[in-house]
Amino acid sequence: MSEAHVHEAKTEDVIVKAKSFWSHNQKPLIGVLIAIVVIAGGWFAYQNYVVAPKETEAQNAIWKAEQYFREDSLKLALNGDQYNRGFIYIINNYGSTKAGNLAKYYAGLCYLRTGDFNKAADNLKGFSTNAKQIQMMAYGALGDAYSELNKNDDAVAAYKKAASEFTDDAAMSSEYLFRAALKLETLGKTSEALDLYKELKNKFPNTNRGFAADKYIYRLSVIPNDFSTK
Repeated sequence: MSEAHVHEAKTEDVIVKAKSFWSHNQKPLIGVLIAIVVIAGGWFAYQNYVVAPKETEAQNAIWKAEQYFREDSLKLALNGDQYNRGFIYIINNYGSTKAGNLAKYYAGLCYLRTGDFNKAADNLKGFSTNAKQIQMMAYGALGDAYSELNKNDDAVAAYKKAASEFTDDAAMSSEYLFRAALKLETLGKTSEALDLYKELKNKFPNTNRGFAADKYIYRLSVIPNDFSTK
């Protein structure tokens, strides 16, 4: 048999098998295709007729709260006024939107400044963003909230995250690394504190905290003796 005839026979065999497969599985295949179309259509409809309008509503609602925050009118920023919504309303009603996520960050800062540290921590924990500089600030603020609540291990962890999140901002990164080291030192964890002070000096030598790191390193490196200052 010639190669052409062999190829033709194989092609016909494939076609026959395909037809047989289709005839035996036509109904389930059509069902799967219909399900895919329905799911894709539902997703499209949800995104365009539910998600997008809520996102627009949330963006329209948050601007006044942001203005109050910039003016340091923190209670109005949180609760709104008789005409405008505050961050709390936006979180409760648009929490799944980008504006609702951002409202958690703002609310966390408002609660931190007004001394409600539990609510500050709750809101800051619920916030996340791909904007690294903002995320750094959120981790740092979360560390402050935990510190005020005497949740010291959590505070150190949050400060470390803040210090490593956006190292391009050397000034703030060094500040948060310093806070982590100082917190460890006050807890008596001098070895861990010393490591962080050394890291501070090595990573951020040209910052204010980096310049001052040597005195903290020296203080923790000197072995106490009878001549040490009490």
